Amino acid sequence: MAASDTERAQQQIDEIEALSSIYGDDWCVVDEDEKIYCIKISDCLDQPKWTLCLQVILPPGYPTAEPPIYQLNAPWLRGQDYTELANSLEEIYLQNLGESILYLWVEKIREVLVEKAQSSDPEPDIKKTTEEVDEDDGDDFLLDYQPTQEDQTKMLNYMTPGSQEDEELPPIHHGNPITDRRSTFQAHLAPVVTTRQVKRVLEKLYENKKIASATHNIYAYRIYCEDKQTFLQDCEDDGETAAGGRLLHLMQILNVHNVLVVVSRWYGGILLGPDRFKHINNCARNVLVE
Repeated sequence: MAASDTERAQQQIDEIEALSSIYGDDWCVVDEDEKIYCIKISDCLDQPKWTLCLQVILPPGYPTAEPPIYQLNAPWLRGQDYTELANSLEEIYLQNLGESILYLWVEKIREVLVEKAQSSDPEPDIKKTTEEVDEDDGDDFLLDYQPTQEDQTKMLNYMTPGSQEDEELPPIHHGNPITDRRSTFQAHLAPVVTTRQVKRVLEKLYENKKIASATHNIYAYRIYCEDKQTFLQDCEDDGETAAGGRLLHLMQILNVHNVLVVVSRWYGGILLGPDRFKHINNCARNVLVE
């Protein structure tokens, strides 16, 4: 007898609970309602060299009637590497039809990463690329680097000499998320008057597992320097080409200053084309108006 929807839903709940207890901090819920989850997999625990982020969406028919929808995010995962890994995952699914397979997938990916670490492959190149170009080339898989908090804040280090412990952490306001075709956008805002505060806010945001697991964290800030009567401003695309510049432009049009706006985007596997900029701007505008 085919499994009922209730049975399937229960199987999903049991599997999610098991995975979250097995993988702890590496397991992250991106969107409970949409059943989108993310897991960070590395070749070893202490100093991982090869890391990959597996994002899965569990459709209503999983596990008995439908496979999970998945994305593999890593900077080095291209061409042959991608195809081989995707084929292994498909194979596991076919060998275990009707079973819960996420644990098998994660362990298979870990095996591949360990092999890579032991082989003579050079370390991965962690240049981040955008997942969408405006021509939308029909590539439905996101091949992307999941940044660590360290990479994200590294670039601010050069302009924040000395200790920033003396800078108090400004309050951070989180806007309402916008979801479109499984991509979710959420803006975060903090009042800032120094670049050290910008750095502290970013560090604080990346302590949040969900924000740290976002595909892109785009930000821009504008600080008015009273003495020089000029603006100190900068922005970061975080792999979403041109998004940081557009965000900064919005802040200039609205004439806001002494503020940092970060927009997190969790990519859902469907390309949105130019609509993504509309959502980034709307999120930011809403949080600024609030």
